[in-house]
Amino acid sequence: MTNAIYGASGLSPAAPPQPAAELSRPEVDAERVAVLVGQLLTALGENPDREGLAETPTRVAAWWTSFLSPDAATPTCFTEVHLSGQLVVVGGVSVWSLCEHHMLPMNLRVVAGYVPDGEAVGLSKFGRIAQRYAGRLQVQERFTRQVAEEITAAIGGKDVAVAVRGTHLCMSMRGVRMEEARTTTLQADGRFQTDPVLSAQFLTLATGQWGAVE
Repeated sequence: MTNAIYGASGLSPAAPPQPAAELSRPEVDAERVAVLVGQLLTALGENPDREGLAETPTRVAAWWTSFLSPDAATPTCFTEVHLSGQLVVVGGVSVWSLCEHHMLPMNLRVVAGYVPDGEAVGLSKFGRIAQRYAGRLQVQERFTRQVAEEITAAIGGKDVAVAVRGTHLCMSMRGVRMEEARTTTLQADGRFQTDPVLSAQFLTLATGQWGAVE
């Protein structure tokens, strides 16, 4: 089953810049997290001191600290005057995030496209940008917008499109438990809104990227 959502933001002017609080990293109290995980295990009827669980609270706390502290992404641009007007699409970016509604994992497969104007963004930066915004409690719709806005800021122009296909464990392993359900979000701005040929080219390449690994 496929659940396709093309966000309204992809059909309207770009969203306003994010507030500073949206970009801030939470401070993780690892010791407190370990204590709480131990209490959770007890509440679930487990013995946190038994073999196999004795180090689990510490391991979980260490994972939370690492997950919520992704490397900062500083996109690098290169002068490439001959690339102006060319469609650049980067796919194969797959990141894990956590649904903020149920705190269950979601896998987000990102395809980003832009039209350079004298400068090209370093390709590895697309993955780092996605990792940065995935490393927090998230919803896919907001993640898609944040990645698009970061790329827009990097290239200094609005000709950016980002499509994300997500697999959400909060839907696959709980609730309706539909393992094949997928959610697709799209943020398209600049010429990707006004040029139907450019938009179609991007969507064809994006869906091709997803189909290649299904």
